[in-house]
Amino acid sequence: MQGFRWILPMLALVATGVLAQAEGTTLPTWRKLATNEARIPRNFLMLAHSEEAQRELGIRGKDRAAFDDFLRSIDGDWVRYHRHAEPALRPHLDRAEAALETHLANVYGDKAVDRLHQLELQAQGARAFLRPDVATYLELTPEQSGRLDQLFTKTEELRTAALSTNPQDPAAVAAVTTFQRAKQSENALALQVLTPEQKRRWTAVHGQKRDVSAFNRVNAMASEFVDSGKWFNGPPVRLADLRGSVVVVHFYAFQCHNCQANFGIYNRWYRTLREKGVHLIGVQSPETSAERDPDLVAKAVAKDGFQFPVLFDADSRTWNAWGTTMWPTVYVIDKRGYLRNWWLGELNWQGAQGDKVLERVIDRLRAEDLDDPVHPKPE
Repeated sequence: MQGFRWILPMLALVATGVLAQAEGTTLPTWRKLATNEARIPRNFLMLAHSEEAQRELGIRGKDRAAFDDFLRSIDGDWVRYHRHAEPALRPHLDRAEAALETHLANVYGDKAVDRLHQLELQAQGARAFLRPDVATYLELTPEQSGRLDQLFTKTEELRTAALSTNPQDPAAVAAVTTFQRAKQSENALALQVLTPEQKRRWTAVHGQKRDVSAFNRVNAMASEFVDSGKWFNGPPVRLADLRGSVVVVHFYAFQCHNCQANFGIYNRWYRTLREKGVHLIGVQSPETSAERDPDLVAKAVAKDGFQFPVLFDADSRTWNAWGTTMWPTVYVIDKRGYLRNWWLGELNWQGAQGDKVLERVIDRLRAEDLDDPVHPKPE
């Protein structure tokens, strides 16, 4: 039965010419990309976490819970290293992507693997032309490859300039705008480098076209709390026991001035969101010696008015498992356990409205139907 679900979609693609092959060529079977080219986006793992991509792969109904469990088993390193620079993250992504490819092939078949690679090509856009396998298939000439390299290098230079500009400098806005315009025009300019035949081949390898930019949930599964044996305001909490509910987790240190600026918002969230079924959990990961003293942490929990569960992360094991790098950091987790958004630093720093941003995310996730996240349930 598993193979039958691909017959009609594949026939439809052939009928519309999407899978038409260039004369004398065979469409390649895409597999995990082995390259150190940092300019090529890594989308394979992220796409597999999205509900829309899972539907494309035929993962529905009872399959979804089992697939979630599999993703949870390979996401640990991605969560731990997701804020690291690309070279440090790369080997962990390599292992996770290889495991994902094997799992899809074994459980859902090669068609599912091929489809996810097609979606990744769509997400990579013209940057995929830097892939050796794509360049070979398109038969790019050295002159074409050189022009494409110059185009992508220029965009990256503009990105670096935008990121390195002081946000307080009026030139920052101009730098960001220049980069955004270059990025938006990159695909169109790259396609101008291709011949008509190469463009036809490029269209053919995409499979059925999807707006992958609109796919939701591209982050990893949240790591389980590492229980230190010390919780305040109640018994230990396990994320696994909160499946089906939206969860907000904030990492803090009680002497941290920036953390303290968020405390009033956390207490407001506890009062207002718990009535909506949202769970709020604090994780006190120490920075100073005082923050490593459980008695002082307990006194601070009471003084600051926290009534929600707080994990005393004495050895920062949960901090490290989540790849957290800044006090404070707030994470929002959906009903299936995926990290859907986060905020670094003070929520209202210099007029920012981080609390409102996350509240909108929370409301959207609350409205998601656990059995059908793509289509919100009516209020």
